[in-house]
Amino acid sequence: MATLKEKIGYGLGDMASSMFWKVFSAYLPIFYTYVFGLDLTVAGTLFLVTKLWDAVSDPMMGIIADRTKTKWGKYRPYLLWIAIPFAIAGVLLFTTPNYGETGKNIWAFVTYILMMTVYTAINVPYGSMLGVMTNDSDEKTVFSSYRMFFAYAGSFIVLALWYPLCNSFATTSEFKEGFTTDPGAWQKAMIVVGAICCALFILTFNMTREKINPFIKKTSIKTDFKALLKNGPWWILLGGVLFFNFFEAVRYATIPFYFTTQIPADAHLTFFSIDFLFSVGIFFTIGEIANMIGVAIATPITFKIGKKSTFLYSLFVIIALCIGFYFTPTDNTAGYWMLLLLQITMGIFTGIVSPLIWSMYADVADYAECKFNTSSTGLIFSSSSMAQKFGGAFGTAAVLWLLAAFGFNTAEGAVQTDSAIEGLRLLISWVPAIIAALSAIFIFFYPLTTKRMKEINSILEERRK
Repeated sequence: MATLKEKIGYGLGDMASSMFWKVFSAYLPIFYTYVFGLDLTVAGTLFLVTKLWDAVSDPMMGIIADRTKTKWGKYRPYLLWIAIPFAIAGVLLFTTPNYGETGKNIWAFVTYILMMTVYTAINVPYGSMLGVMTNDSDEKTVFSSYRMFFAYAGSFIVLALWYPLCNSFATTSEFKEGFTTDPGAWQKAMIVVGAICCALFILTFNMTREKINPFIKKTSIKTDFKALLKNGPWWILLGGVLFFNFFEAVRYATIPFYFTTQIPADAHLTFFSIDFLFSVGIFFTIGEIANMIGVAIATPITFKIGKKSTFLYSLFVIIALCIGFYFTPTDNTAGYWMLLLLQITMGIFTGIVSPLIWSMYADVADYAECKFNTSSTGLIFSSSSMAQKFGGAFGTAAVLWLLAAFGFNTAEGAVQTDSAIEGLRLLISWVPAIIAALSAIFIFFYPLTTKRMKEINSILEERRK
């Protein structure tokens, strides 16, 4: 039975990962276009092209981690080894060099590839730890819930404080819709966030332990890949998770642009005599609080109806909520409250889904050990990292390309055309709804039900004795 210390320690690791990932998802497109100075089309291409390397680096890291042997275990030592490079790569990513257009484009591509490589080097082993910290499928869901609760807590902090943190370091008076366009300020903000994330990963290393030694035969890399390609549940889950990450990326990349053009800069709301600015930061942070609520209720719901049903029903609600954004006005107080209500409800149901993903990958790893007798936990969890990054890249690239196609203008003081405004409305509503529906189709066919996992766990317990 895992201790509370281990569960909290494991959660702190994804707090670190999520703080970086949410900055990338929500603010990197804004940084590249308004601060760094990339063209929308170039920025979109950057997010997509770099994923070709991820297709190699993610499974490579999974294979390396599976074959690592240290006194600390297979996966845990990477939290210690990569923590500092992780922080440094983040700072370089948000550094704007004094080069010409070509030089800056090269810098953006190189530093983004570096950041995603380092992210893989720490996140794949971190995720894989779930498969060796406990052999109980339900307890894996509990670990995943702690993981996602702390992840959303980190997201809440970084999304709420990112613009104020950047603005506090600003040395110029150049601002755009509430945020500074001073490149040095963005770099300094990432130095602060990077230092915090580095410390969190080291805490995770100190507070967790690997306890499970799978009973497996030694296999070649080729054998592991063959087993993975024959793993039907893995293919189905990969498809469902890829589209779910695609859905989240589209929303996160769209929202800052949506607020920049659709919501007046001086829009305010009053709640119990408290007057507050209805800003993108407030919108994001309220969503993260809702995510945390969703994570908190995910475990009891899952125990009652199973992981697959919980995932699927949540997606149905998410689809309906996305469509609701299209019909919500953005020119009056009632519309602002409706947008917040939709965001809160959306946050709760995406929060319910999030811990299920990691727990289901752990189940797929147990299925692989049972059926193929191979220890490919790292390789399987590398697909979760790949799905996250591919979904994020395709989502962000799609948003930037579509904005360019709709005629969205990032110039200072530009008045957006009707086509650009309609494009934003579609990107925050019908487009993510369709993507979520594709995720639901995959999850509908996912075969590892609660009953099936009990059978698999029983077999593995006998083998590991």
